[in-house]
Amino acid sequence: MTTATPHREHTDHAHEHGPGCGHQPVPHGDHLDFAHDGHLHREHEGHWDECEPEGHAEHVDHDDHRHGEGCGHEAVRHGDHLDYLHHGHRHAAHGEHWDCH
Repeated sequence: MTTATPHREHTDHAHEHGPGCGHQPVPHGDHLDFAHDGHLHREHEGHWDECEPEGHAEHVDHDDHRHGEGCGHEAVRHGDHLDYLHHGHRHAAHGEHWDCH
C-alpha cells in the first residue's frame, strides 16, 4: 500500500484503538486513523504509526463552504486546531484557504 506520509512508528503505544475505545475514528482512504492526544494513529503491521501529513497542501477546489460549529461536518481535534471531515479527508483552515490533510 502506498501512503502519502512516511512511515513513522508511534513507540510506547500500548492502547489498542478500535470501536468503543474512546478515541474518534477518522476515515482515511482504505483504513481508519484514530484521533489521540491531538494527533492521528493508524494500525500498521502490529504496531501504531503516526499518520500526519508533511508540508502544506492547499485544497484548491474547496467550495465557498466555511467549516465551523454546526456546518454539518465532523470536527476532529488536531494539535492546536480543528480539522473537519469532508469528502473522505480532513480540511484545516490556513490563512484565507483550506488545507487538505
